Amino acid sequence: MIKNKKVLLICKESFSIPLYFIAKKLLEEGNTVGAFFVYPIESFYKKSIYNENTFFKFKEDLTEVDLFGLEDLCEEYNGNYKKPNIDMEFLKKIEIEYTNFKSLNLQLTSSQLTTRQYHNRIYFDYSTDEQNKYWLELSYKKVINVLDEFAPDVILDSDDAELMRTILNEIAYKRSIPYITINYPRYKDYKIPTFCLGLKNEKFLIDEYSKCLELSQEKLSDEYKEVLNIREESTIMSKEFANTITSQYKQSNILAMMKTLLGKVLYFWNVYITNKNIKLRRKKSIIYPNPIKYLLFYLIVEMKKQILFRPNKYFETPKETDKYVYMPLHLIPESTTFVKAPYYIDELNVIAQVSKSLPIGWKLYVKEHQAMLGERSLKFYKRVKEFPNVKLVQLNYYTDPKPWIERSEGVITITGTSAYEASLMGKKSLIFGDVPFSLINTVHRIKSYNELPKLLKDLEDGNIDNIHSCAAYQRAIKNIGTKIRIPYLMDEGTKIISGKKELKKEYKEEIEKLFDFYNKAYEQYLKY
Repeated sequence: MIKNKKVLLICKESFSIPLYFIAKKLLEEGNTVGAFFVYPIESFYKKSIYNENTFFKFKEDLTEVDLFGLEDLCEEYNGNYKKPNIDMEFLKKIEIEYTNFKSLNLQLTSSQLTTRQYHNRIYFDYSTDEQNKYWLELSYKKVINVLDEFAPDVILDSDDAELMRTILNEIAYKRSIPYITINYPRYKDYKIPTFCLGLKNEKFLIDEYSKCLELSQEKLSDEYKEVLNIREESTIMSKEFANTITSQYKQSNILAMMKTLLGKVLYFWNVYITNKNIKLRRKKSIIYPNPIKYLLFYLIVEMKKQILFRPNKYFETPKETDKYVYMPLHLIPESTTFVKAPYYIDELNVIAQVSKSLPIGWKLYVKEHQAMLGERSLKFYKRVKEFPNVKLVQLNYYTDPKPWIERSEGVITITGTSAYEASLMGKKSLIFGDVPFSLINTVHRIKSYNELPKLLKDLEDGNIDNIHSCAAYQRAIKNIGTKIRIPYLMDEGTKIISGKKELKKEYKEEIEKLFDFYNKAYEQYLKY
């Protein structure tokens, strides 16, 4: 039980909403609570529609909470970013002390602010090497200062994205401070804790899976039935993605598109004009998105969606005679790749390596992620189509991943859910990152591109009996996990905080589950 402790909450935008309610519960248990907002502009910008329900809600309502922001860091960066005087001795020192999980340059890949070369969001500027080093220096000094001042016994988080979290992960490890955040096993609504931002599978998960693997079929009968039922169903996409962009398979009508764009115009007018945050921006600074370019970007995105959801020259229809490996693309930038598989965030390079490694006569079917449609450059699609044995397939040819997987020889993905879905269907899959479902015996973690030719050929073995492994994985997740509806906690919580809805029993119960999750995770940390 987290009681009479110093607890530091790590906050960013909508992920801070559930933590607002968690802070209240922690205070009730006699804890001293701090909240550290780790995205630069959220605490630096004046109060607006962007931060009124997050940073300013903590500041105005939770006066008992010690609040930490990045205002001072932004001010210092603003004054020096054009010609920074970088403290290289400090950077060399932290390179020795705080690189247990990642080197410093690899840590920089955890933020979209310092990885413009890997994504297409034109409203962010490209960073220089000098800017990156200066931002890294200031970020480390800030995190060290916060941890020194507040001296937490435990750190609680609800996400894993952004550089500040990667830095916190390194320093917390060095100082033996439990840093607990949420990991996604992709089984129903279950969430499991991680103490390393999910960079590797925790020992307690591996141990629990091993125990469940030794159980008999009879003792895993419920899980066996569940896996067999999934194989009989016509769809496999998780209900967690229902009514999200991930489950969108057709273009919005023009009226809905115009409404979306108008909403963005009003949003940015409120943030930058009404509340005068435009005056706080600095040109050519990696911290601040450009609101004009942002609107232009999403205008182009919506227009491209109208084209790409329809039959077009970029996406092809599949052929029944093709023998293929299925590769669904990721949302870029996103922590599932930028944090958990930083060596493989260049998806075009991954496609090239797989293309060279395929058995002769096979195809690689590449499918776009619905959330990336319109964001990805058309140049990327043109480059993919240059590979003779690669097909960029129409993403809405089917309205669920199951047929793509079912008809394939197997799946290859960076860290995507499709590998887990393939396992549930008795198919093999290849992945490039350590995710919870990589424990299942039909999921193979690729360590080197040199392994690809053999691993891809091995997919041809066809369906194998992996029901026991899948069932053991599900039982393990049930045993150590907690069912929590994170999207509900964020969306409903925003409405409650903003006064649009009342705090009702259902939401209180969901917060209680999240609170129990953190308490169980803390006990798990102490145990291991």
